[in-house]
Order: sequence, then structure tokens, then C-alpha cells
Amino acid sequence: MEDITPKVYKSGFVAVVGRPNVGKSTLMNALIGTTIAIASSRPETTRKAIRGILTLENAQIVLVDTPGIHRPRTLLGQRLNDMVDESLSDVDEIAFLLPADQEIGPGDKRILSRLRAQFAKKRDDGSYEWNVPIIAIVTKIDTLSRSDLINKLIEINEFANFTDIVPVSALEHDNLQEVLKVLVDYMPEGPQMYPAEQLSEETPEDMIAELIRGAFLEELNDELPHSLAVVVDDIINPEPRSEDQRTRVMVSIYVERDSQKPIIIGKKAQHLVRVKKKLRTAVNRVMGRKSYLDLRVKVAKDWQSDPKKLERLGF
Repeated sequence: MEDITPKVYKSGFVAVVGRPNVGKSTLMNALIGTTIAIASSRPETTRKAIRGILTLENAQIVLVDTPGIHRPRTLLGQRLNDMVDESLSDVDEIAFLLPADQEIGPGDKRILSRLRAQFAKKRDDGSYEWNVPIIAIVTKIDTLSRSDLINKLIEINEFANFTDIVPVSALEHDNLQEVLKVLVDYMPEGPQMYPAEQLSEETPEDMIAELIRGAFLEELNDELPHSLAVVVDDIINPEPRSEDQRTRVMVSIYVERDSQKPIIIGKKAQHLVRVKKKLRTAVNRVMGRKSYLDLRVKVAKDWQSDPKKLERLGF
């Protein structure tokens, strides 16, 4: 007799948390299968809570990539931490990323303390009971030998009573399916919330701004001022009878000091030219048509500590 029991569908939000530069964006991009969040070796690369949507046959997982939790040195840093709090306020699961190649440090302990305060109650014996599943995802396992990895997993198991622990190498795509399986296992039943083809909640403006910032991170690496911010000011579609049928994307690139402008522009504007060339296909894909990036470099003095400027730049 044919089984007519309906399959259980699951859906929910998973906050991806961890110290800066532990591989949150890399893991999220690997799970979604495309670049949703920019990944870089520089700390504090992610500055917004970016939602990536993964639709499977039996589940829809919304991954919320959060800025790395850190001790803030500027008003921007405090706003990023506040953003993490907001992202955590209504999630169904938390993926706590811990890198296999680094010791558990004060930053990890601070995050654990924060999660316990928000999502756990203390038992009489001093242990904690989680209100939502907290899954430890041990990243960068390709950097360790098998025996060292086993020792690291034992150490992480003793660090906290995680709901589950999953080792993974997002760069090598090693054990990604197991990560997905564990996330789905602990997901509550629920309906599909987004169309199957939708991969992100980001607007075209946000996606293009992040693509540009990511390209400069790659282009300039150590030279790049940490105070770089990118804003898409306007998207201008061509007139019906215009010879140039490209959409014009007007972009402002902000730094904090005049001396930083030449670093971004480069000799004979070489950095701007290379970034435009590199992003041509990606921007066309976001816009759904041929487009042209109009990049202007501007100074917003000390914007990381100025409330009005932070607001204007979207923080």
C-alpha cells in the first residue's frame, strides 16, 4: 500500500556567529553555492547581517551571516555588535563557528557567555540548558592532521555543552552535506518562506556595494584603509532612444582622510579601472542587463565615530 503520510517540511533562521575572521562568510557562500557575503582574511569584513536563503527538497534554511562579535573600538564597532544582538533576537538555531587552527580564546568565551545569557538557563548542577539548538561548527579542518582534529573536537566538546558539533572545511567543500543535515535535523517544522529561486534578501544596491567593497579588499589587501565604506547612490536606466543602453550605477566610495583617496584610486586610476573590469559580469548579473559602474571616491572625516555619518552610510 502506498505511503500517503505527508513529508514534514522544515524552515527557520540560523544565526552564524563567531569571532571576526573565523570563516562565517566563506561557510555561508559554500552552503548557498554562490557569493552572498564577501569573504576576506581581514577582520570585521562583514558589516551587515546578510541573509542567505537555501531551499532544499524538505527544508528552507535562512542563514544570517553576522558581523564578528568583538570588543568595539569605535561607534561603528558598537553598532556592529548591536546588529548581532538584533540578528539573534528571533532565530531558530545558532551556528557557533570555532576555527580548528586556533586556540579557544577570550573572544570565544565572551560569545559563549553572551549566548548563555540570552538562550540558556542554568541548572542546579551549574551546567546550562539551551532554549534553542547551539551547534558548534569547527571550521578550517583541512589545516589539521586527523589526530590533532580529534583532540580539537574533544577540547570544543569540553568548552560547552553544544547541541551538536560538526567539523567542516568550507574552502575544500569537505563535510558540507553533514553541516546541512545537522542544521535541518534541528530545524522546526514550518512552511517555505521565500520563492525557491531567491538566494538572498539583499537589494541590488546592497549587493553591488558589497561586491565593490569585496573587490577593493582583494585588490589592495594590506594597503586598504579599514575605514572604507561603499554606497550606491543611484541606478539610472537609459533613455528609450539613447545610443548607450547600459544602466548607470552611481557609487560613492568613502574614506576617512584625504591621504587615503590616492590609495583607493591608484596611479592613473588603475585600482578603479581594475575593480570595474573585474565586476562587470557580476554587476550585469545583479542588474539583469548591461551596466556601467560610475565610481567616485569621497572623504567623510572620522565617519566610524560620527553618528550622523554612520546613519548616512547605512549603519
